[in-house]
Amino acid sequence: MQESFHMKNSKKARRQHFSQHKWLYIMLVPPVVYFLIWCYGPMYGVIIAFKNYSPAIGIFNSPWVGMENFQRFFDSYFFGEIIGNTLRLSIYSLLVGIPFPIILALMFNELKNRYFKSTVQTISYIPNFISVVVVIGMVLFFTSPVDGVFNTILAFFGQKPIDFMGSTKIFPHIYVWSGIWQSVGWGTLIYTAAMSGISQDQYEAAHLDGASKLQAIRHITIPAIMPTIVINTILATGGILGVGFEKILLMQNDMNLPVSEVISTYVYKAGVIGADFSFSTAIGLFNNIINFSVLVLVNYFAKRVGETSLW
Repeated sequence: MQESFHMKNSKKARRQHFSQHKWLYIMLVPPVVYFLIWCYGPMYGVIIAFKNYSPAIGIFNSPWVGMENFQRFFDSYFFGEIIGNTLRLSIYSLLVGIPFPIILALMFNELKNRYFKSTVQTISYIPNFISVVVVIGMVLFFTSPVDGVFNTILAFFGQKPIDFMGSTKIFPHIYVWSGIWQSVGWGTLIYTAAMSGISQDQYEAAHLDGASKLQAIRHITIPAIMPTIVINTILATGGILGVGFEKILLMQNDMNLPVSEVISTYVYKAGVIGADFSFSTAIGLFNNIINFSVLVLVNYFAKRVGETSLW
């Protein structure tokens, strides 16, 4: 009897809650429909990773091959090289890409002249809006072995020209640091927003207690933005094998191929150029499973260590 009464009250509370927030739920419908149609709907196509897909007979009539496409990838000669290149570039990008926006945001936060601060921030955002194609054009302009800016400077000092884009040692640095140049300003936005919520009273109290700038940053600013840092780090590590193919494909040449061939470029060449759809889908599925597993592990670790996590 008591349980029945409790259920009735619970249903009544849910109806009242829905009635009070019905417009919020109605506003939620378009994005949910969008994701169902364009993000979750096409997922059925992932089954071709387990089939020998032929466009002539369609997805459902193509014969099943089980894990053959995955095994073919694991046994391929390039498997170790591709995984190694992907991890090397991704981890390098994470190690540099996570702290740099934080450092730059801390520097922005210390600027007291409002107009100078706005100008510098705006300039730092601009590279984010430049096309990847243009960015690579700029990189080639600076690194060309014939008439590039860097080699012109080297020639001025009597040094031999360097084929920057053809060097397997230099290529990862060019790839990572050109990405940092393009994204670091934009990456400060979320940290700047988090810092804007810190009460100025805390800084004034710290100043009265004799705290220096660095001590105020260490004991006030960084703890305040730590949840944002943790969430961004979790999301970034969730793409550990997600090196995009557009930029690296534009930078790729025969000389740097041993260090520039990553999973995404391999999938592009196998799937789009080679028309081996099942094989490329299997590689993509493997990539996504690893990324999701890393995301779950890092989120679990963050939850155990601190109080911030995605779920």
